[in-house]
Amino acid sequence: MSELDLEVRYLKGVGEARAKALGKLGIVRLGDLLEHFPRGYEDRTSFCPISAAPENEPVCVRALAASEPRLSNVRRGMQLVKLRAVDDSGSVDITWFNQVYIKDRIHAGESYIFYGRLSGPPRCRTMTNPDFEPESQEGARTGRILPRYALTAGVSNRVMMNCVRAALDRAGDGVPDALPTAVQAEYGLCQARFAYENIHFPADTGMLDLARKRLIFEELYVLQCALGRLRAGRRSRSGTPIPPADPEEFYAALPFSPTPAQRRAVAEALADMAGQTPMNRLVQGDVGSGKTLVAAACIWAVCRAGRQAAFMAPTEILAEQHLATLRGFLEPFSLRVERLTGSMGAKEKRETKAALAAGEAGVAVGTHALLTGDVAFSDLALAVTDEQHRFGVQQRGALSAKAGDAPHVLVMSATPIPRTLALMIYGELDVSVIDELPPGRQKVGTFLVDSSYRARLNGFIEKLAAEGRQVFVVCPMVEENEETEPEAQPRLKSAEEHAAALQKSFPKLRVGCVHGKMKPKEKEAVMAEVVAGELDILVSTTVIEVGVDVPNAALMVVENAERFGLSQLHQLRGRVGRGSHKSWCILVSDSKSPDSLARLKVLCATSDGFRISEEDLRLRGPGDFFGARQHGLPEMHIAGLGGDMELLREAQEAARNTLARDPSLSAPEHALLAQRLRRLFEENLNTIN
Repeated sequence: MSELDLEVRYLKGVGEARAKALGKLGIVRLGDLLEHFPRGYEDRTSFCPISAAPENEPVCVRALAASEPRLSNVRRGMQLVKLRAVDDSGSVDITWFNQVYIKDRIHAGESYIFYGRLSGPPRCRTMTNPDFEPESQEGARTGRILPRYALTAGVSNRVMMNCVRAALDRAGDGVPDALPTAVQAEYGLCQARFAYENIHFPADTGMLDLARKRLIFEELYVLQCALGRLRAGRRSRSGTPIPPADPEEFYAALPFSPTPAQRRAVAEALADMAGQTPMNRLVQGDVGSGKTLVAAACIWAVCRAGRQAAFMAPTEILAEQHLATLRGFLEPFSLRVERLTGSMGAKEKRETKAALAAGEAGVAVGTHALLTGDVAFSDLALAVTDEQHRFGVQQRGALSAKAGDAPHVLVMSATPIPRTLALMIYGELDVSVIDELPPGRQKVGTFLVDSSYRARLNGFIEKLAAEGRQVFVVCPMVEENEETEPEAQPRLKSAEEHAAALQKSFPKLRVGCVHGKMKPKEKEAVMAEVVAGELDILVSTTVIEVGVDVPNAALMVVENAERFGLSQLHQLRGRVGRGSHKSWCILVSDSKSPDSLARLKVLCATSDGFRISEEDLRLRGPGDFFGARQHGLPEMHIAGLGGDMELLREAQEAARNTLARDPSLSAPEHALLAQRLRRLFEENLNTIN
């Protein structure tokens, strides 16, 4: 067994209790600790004399404790420790709030290094809650670049640093290097052991940059190798071609004319299905862009050839909505479209399964119920999945396995990602982009406000409810006590507390709450109430980001909007404006960050999802797109820290060259890379395409 597979509880200073706490962060093995990369850094290498230190900027000062620390009990629950420290340039009065232990840690006449922000003029300087250490121990907490980690209850930043240090020492030079030596040399990358040491404990910013570049490159390179292997595997399979069909015959039966983007996507898909290799195409487009019509055209072509299609949706409500839409599109061709969901009665299920097995029904629309072992198709040729990130490869594979030959696969996503990024991730031939909305689609008025508008916002909610409209309110958390980082400001709204507050504010309105911690049946029940118009206000976490069509919903309110990515906010906005009523999206944020506010104003300025995703890429880098599971990619550990398009391009180029020389990665120099790929697939069965 590799040292990296050692359970963290066996590390010095960890033990059972701390191992359990680390487990909440997904840290189980020693290798997990090494890949728990810092979320940021504090540069504590800058030293200043007390009188010359810049105001309100973090610096280190060397100073002598001029007196013993004094403890003051200001009031119940508030205790202060005060100290005057001096250097050759002047003095500083330091105060710690509710940190009584400091009184016994500092002694008059001894020198310390204090890290924090100084305030006041040179002759009257103050400091609040600085970190510190004796000058004789410099380098542990000061005079260095200090990593800052994502934490959980029972694991402080200092504890995490000690655990990572112990893991690095235990691993020694045994950290495996999955990057082939030739790739490292060609792209100027450091070795793995150096990279892990300096991503956690950088000697200086130059070393940190080298480590970061190496680890981001490696992560993207491994991902590109994985996707390349998947594509090669798909293209090596043979399928049964669907005879070419003229889509104009399908369009002629529609009550409207498809957009050029829809026509282009249909043409690309039909061309795929007419080939010898099974189609494996992603159709991505904005909310309301008409992706279901593309799926319907493909289903029509398959049924026209005498074969069957299955359409899998993540929830029963969505399955019902797609059922109605598809029946509307396919009814003119006398195609039988059946439903198969878990809540159906036993008799109805038996009849539907019999019709599919006998070939009497050409199309099945359903949920995971389509995957059950006793569901058989007479001649399944096309598998369509809506919101592909909700289904793993195992689930999609189970549906495909019900076909005799490898079926054609069409997956749909309502999350636009930049075209350049999509082409790099998925490959040129596997993506169809619907980049325009059908005529008549409502534009949603979007506004950014702070909490001072609360009374006006509540009045607006009341007005819309009186008109019979429905309202969505999204919060970033589930419960009031859900953990957030200590410095998170402003305080986050929780779905449950906000739902209770709204019910109190609007006693005559029907307020519901839905979040990811609820059981699927509970969520379905609440969403069914929304669809049926039995709730006036739905408060939720982002579980409604993708999904239900509620034409009556006219207002989306997003609390703590700065906590969401632009593309995610755009998805939330897409939940309203789906009917004939004028609709609005109100972004509520008390953030003082100019960057956050500038980002949110982008959403107010445009409703083009692709423009928004390009802006997200420009402002935040590709890491957000790689880390977002809605794209069917595994979660990245570091690519969000500083990866850029040039690094992605280089990683893709290197992966392509590697696979061209050794498609099966069987050469000795690729043994560790092949091992990484196996682990990637094992750990991401439910995310990677």
